Amino acid sequence: MNAHASVASAPSSSVVSVLADVVRLSKPRVTALVIVTGLGGMWLASRIGGATLDWVTAVAALAGVLLIVAAANALNMYLERDVDALMTRTRDRPLPAGRMAPGVAKWIGIAWALMSLPLLATTVNPLTAVLAAVAFALYVGVYTPLKRVSPIALIIGAVPGAAPPLLGWTAATGEIGAPGLALFAVLFFWQLPHFLAIATFRRQEYERAGLKVTPTVRGERATRVQVVLYTLALVASSLALVPLGVDGPVYVINAIVLGALFIWVGARGLASAALVPDAGVAWARSLFKMSLLYLPLLIAAMMVSA
Repeated sequence: MNAHASVASAPSSSVVSVLADVVRLSKPRVTALVIVTGLGGMWLASRIGGATLDWVTAVAALAGVLLIVAAANALNMYLERDVDALMTRTRDRPLPAGRMAPGVAKWIGIAWALMSLPLLATTVNPLTAVLAAVAFALYVGVYTPLKRVSPIALIIGAVPGAAPPLLGWTAATGEIGAPGLALFAVLFFWQLPHFLAIATFRRQEYERAGLKVTPTVRGERATRVQVVLYTLALVASSLALVPLGVDGPVYVINAIVLGALFIWVGARGLASAALVPDAGVAWARSLFKMSLLYLPLLIAAMMVSA
């Protein structure tokens, strides 16, 4: 009886495993951020943009944005399966681990994209669909191959990475607008120190994989200078929302305090005299943790104050 139960449970376990790998193609932590920032864009549009968004359109917008981001991530995994096999943090993904055929991942990504864009165009509005298509093309067609060539890929990749809150705004308002651009700028500049921190404490993995990132190509000092500049731009972008209507004291205080802390962590690395290879790992991990703290707290303060 136990043997029969074991055999019966095997197909069920296999199906669950396959479904879990399909979900992994979407990069669930990234898609979770998409939900938060996309909702943030919609919320802000309803509070300061004068938009009214029925729940059917809101759900369709979130679903469409999630699908296009998932599609981009799946095709990124398909194109980078050889690189992923060389890096500790990615080698257990479905393709390098051998649990999924590359062609399956490719067609899942294409299917998600083909579901997303018509949904956004017909149920939400054409502007949101066009912006989503541009973000998708930049991520898959430019950012992904450019990572093997130049550190400038980080800047290119931050553009589609910053799209979800802007897409949330355009889904609700039908136009881009200054607050939508300010939201885009906040997420754009947040990504840069966040990923420079990862590239610093995983420097050896990126070198082994042949990916061109600032710490490996231009060195630690250039990386730390860039971190300070990008965090300054991030704080300026967050404060740009104040004259646009996000002017509640909760947001203003949080934007200033969180921004000052983020700048301090970045500047502490620049001020350090120990700039030899691998000396900045502890600093980079602190910067990474600060980036994870900064964004959700800022978004929460934004939604309270709008």
